[in-house]
Amino acid sequence: MDKKNIMIVGTSSGAGKSLLVTALCRIFFKDGFKVSPFKSQNMALNSYITKDGKEMGRAQVVQAEASSLEPDVNMNPILLKPSTMNKIQVIIQGKSIGNMSGIEYNECKKNFIPVLKESYEKIKNKVDIVVIEGAGNPAEINIKEEDISNFGMAKIADAPVLLVADIDRGGVFASIYGTIMLLSEENRKRIKGIIINKFRGNVEILKPGFEIIENMTGVKTLGVIPYANIDIEDEDSLTEKYKSFKLNKNSNKIKISVVKLKHISNATDIDALSIYDDVEIQFVTERSQIGNEDLIIIPGSKNTIDDLKWLKESGIAEEIIKRARTETIIFGICGGFQILGNKVKDPYHIEGDIEELNALGLLDLETIMESEKTLVQYKGNLKVDKGFLKELNNIEIKGYEIHQGITQGNEKNLTTDNRTIFVNRNNIIATYLHGIFDNKEFTDYLLNKIRKRKGLDEINNNISYEEYKVKEFDKLEKLVRENVDIDAIYNILNNSK
Repeated sequence: MDKKNIMIVGTSSGAGKSLLVTALCRIFFKDGFKVSPFKSQNMALNSYITKDGKEMGRAQVVQAEASSLEPDVNMNPILLKPSTMNKIQVIIQGKSIGNMSGIEYNECKKNFIPVLKESYEKIKNKVDIVVIEGAGNPAEINIKEEDISNFGMAKIADAPVLLVADIDRGGVFASIYGTIMLLSEENRKRIKGIIINKFRGNVEILKPGFEIIENMTGVKTLGVIPYANIDIEDEDSLTEKYKSFKLNKNSNKIKISVVKLKHISNATDIDALSIYDDVEIQFVTERSQIGNEDLIIIPGSKNTIDDLKWLKESGIAEEIIKRARTETIIFGICGGFQILGNKVKDPYHIEGDIEELNALGLLDLETIMESEKTLVQYKGNLKVDKGFLKELNNIEIKGYEIHQGITQGNEKNLTTDNRTIFVNRNNIIATYLHGIFDNKEFTDYLLNKIRKRKGLDEINNNISYEEYKVKEFDKLEKLVRENVDIDAIYNILNNSK
């Protein structure tokens, strides 16, 4: 097969681009092709570290998993991570080049086009099909000239385009027509099909609209994907999945409160906990929401000091300290690890103007923000001779680190290589490892300790998080095959050059 590609753009953010790219990657892979995702520019705080120590967006990692490929930073050559109200960290081919304002980035992003071309060519040369994902809406008339995410990338790759629209928001045909007609004639010609997403109801009522929109735009509707409960990682923490949910105080389920920090990053660390039937999770933003849980998780943060300041001002910090004294398990991940110590110091103003802030004091550790970022995958063994985790002595754990700070102090390290990435004192657990709950043996043990405290029977989940994800990929593949004209998409692929 000659090298082929196709691009997915959307009428809006959240229209379903990432999910459709994942579905097409899975379909092409199951049909026997070697396929890879590609997204030129991704703005997200959910990121991942590749085997060679480079940082990329998690959405492309999920799509790579659906394609049965090892994640490659060239799948996402530009990653933008909002760090403060008016600054973004710019990561090019896996390495940070520093923080910029939006205006500064827009002024220089055209300079990154050679990088996009290089990364795209590297991916294209390894596979049969590249499925390219756009960003936002491709017809934003105020920024079309600076576009490198949508039709700017389609032109670089010379790719045909499918437009996906979210009917759940309302006004689906207006958004389709408006998007297409605001494009230049050159870009309109690239659009070869429309897919409507998140439909609830009988598709027959939409069919008259298909003919009208095709007559008006010249573009055919290739399918309508029904609203479905498919559990695949979301691109960022803005998803509805991470909105506040009130715990049921009368249930016997394991209750988990996750602090939804202002700069929360890698919220996907929590997803592996949600596959357990007797676990319920709420994301908290107010002090009053805390007090009925078995486990409190402080997740990662893109700005630890600002989030620590917010925790104190909101009263959530005081509530966490109070709950720690009642033997509620407190679990910090990455930025949450730093917040559990005595102090966080930022002498080089990496995160802002505050040079030092007292933290929660639940661990005898201090963190100093350094300019060099730690980016590494990790695999090692826990080394525990007593305390809460002692039965996990010598189990293998794996994950990845993404952090600016260096943390040191008087707590005992729990890793065989003696690095400060995992510590435990009584009911306080902290780690620098993202993906910690993906380790089934560790998570089964932790949840069973909680069940025992609650007088419940122990449970060993019969499926790992990796196996669960594969099952969800296959559900997504089936859903899209049944509701989208895949033969028409293959025809677009085969006639695109």
